[in-house]
Amino acid sequence: MTTTAVSAPGKVLLAGGYLVLDPAYSGVVVSTSARFYTAVSDLDEAASIAAAKADRPIEIRVRSPQFVNATWIYFVTFDGEAVRVEQVADIASPTSSKNKFVHLALQRTLSLALETRGAGALQNSLSYGLDITIVGDNDFYSQRAQLEARNLSPTLDSLAQLPPFSPTGVQLAEVHKTGLGSSAALITSLVSSLLIHLRVIPRDSFSGDAEGGTASASEGRKLAHNLAQYVHCLAQGKVGSGFDVSAAVFGSQLYTRFDPGVIAPLMNDDVDVKLLSTISPSNKDWNYRVEPFKLPPLTRLMLADVDAGSDTPSLVGKVLKWRKEDSKTANVLWDALDKVNHALSKTLLKLSDLYAQDTKAYTKAVKYLSTLQTVQWLVNPNISGGDQEIMEAFAEAHQYSEDVRAKMREMGTLSGVPIEPSEQTKLLDACVSGAGVIGGGVPGAGGYDAIWLLVLDPENCPPHELPSSRVERVWAGYKDMDVSPLSASESVAKGVRLEDVADVKGLKDLVDAPW
Repeated sequence: MTTTAVSAPGKVLLAGGYLVLDPAYSGVVVSTSARFYTAVSDLDEAASIAAAKADRPIEIRVRSPQFVNATWIYFVTFDGEAVRVEQVADIASPTSSKNKFVHLALQRTLSLALETRGAGALQNSLSYGLDITIVGDNDFYSQRAQLEARNLSPTLDSLAQLPPFSPTGVQLAEVHKTGLGSSAALITSLVSSLLIHLRVIPRDSFSGDAEGGTASASEGRKLAHNLAQYVHCLAQGKVGSGFDVSAAVFGSQLYTRFDPGVIAPLMNDDVDVKLLSTISPSNKDWNYRVEPFKLPPLTRLMLADVDAGSDTPSLVGKVLKWRKEDSKTANVLWDALDKVNHALSKTLLKLSDLYAQDTKAYTKAVKYLSTLQTVQWLVNPNISGGDQEIMEAFAEAHQYSEDVRAKMREMGTLSGVPIEPSEQTKLLDACVSGAGVIGGGVPGAGGYDAIWLLVLDPENCPPHELPSSRVERVWAGYKDMDVSPLSASESVAKGVRLEDVADVKGLKDLVDAPW
């Protein structure tokens, strides 16, 4: 039995919050080591024979075993030039709810497969039916309850003791998400695995270079991107910026959004609509831009979940309303913020170049700076020329990240939206003042969901002296907010990728488990 497993990473928008909604501006997006996995297998032969004898339609079973009552069964029927996907009651789990994201991903991917392969070939690929398992790494969901149940404190060491794909103990609608882009990563992994399993794109579509999505990536990867963007927008009921799906497909990047008009004609409930001409990578109206980006060597992205949460669509709506009503002030601020965002990304990329030019000096500088607060980074009069350039670049990265925070707070004040709430400001200030911390912020649209920090990560340093350990101690002792770290860092792998189920810890047991 062939199993097709595909994973896609989550995201953190370090800079470009709100601006990324406008194609005139870009965002700095980091993909995370936390990933969503979708495994697609043919149903076992006995089940398919029984269905055939009962003259039942093709069956697709979907389960998300991390949640209570998260199983969905769909029947697939062919009607001339169209394919229908309808959810049916699950006798074993009658309380299962509808899952709009999964249903639309199945419906639209099968519709695209029908256009590209034809009814006969697609029916043959679906002849046994499909068994689909979808799971997300623990960091996509708050693990507070799981840690408390095991009497563990909220630390990175404690998180490492939890089983992979840990059960949440709640229904999907009740879970506390951490803001890493779970829906975009889920849609990307599901759509991509189906495209490969149904032979719409080759199995090696995700093995090449993901960087520069509009230039060097494979046609299969670009098709998966366009379809995932469309399905994600359709499921959400609006055309968003798309940076989360783009990060899931292409990895860390400088992202400039596509024109929403490209998929506007498809944003309806018509299941008979033709998709290929719009979704195809050859459609020049897909004018998004993806430029390579990565965090500097010997640095580490740290993330923490703060137990409050905010309604992102509500925040976005209020900020956009303010921008429309006070466009002159807003545009001046957005242009200024855009300049700082670009300066930050340029400086972070420059640090990677400095590492390549003189690795020894760079490594030495990181070790030195990791012991000092940022205000002390440039006070040593004995720093030589090469070391000086490296240290100045790190100091600039710190200052630009602080400037971004300041301008985001200004936007929050002017729009009446808590983009960086005062509680978050106090927490971030406490973290950024520590030795070896480059900078931080509230990712994406802001609010009370999470914080990110970029810290130095020197080589051959005792664990308790690492800047990351100091940050953890700040989090553990912080009294004004409940701070729980996430174990995710920047993803080394670039975007969506094909997986071997046996190589992903904990995944095979879930895929092989009986229904």
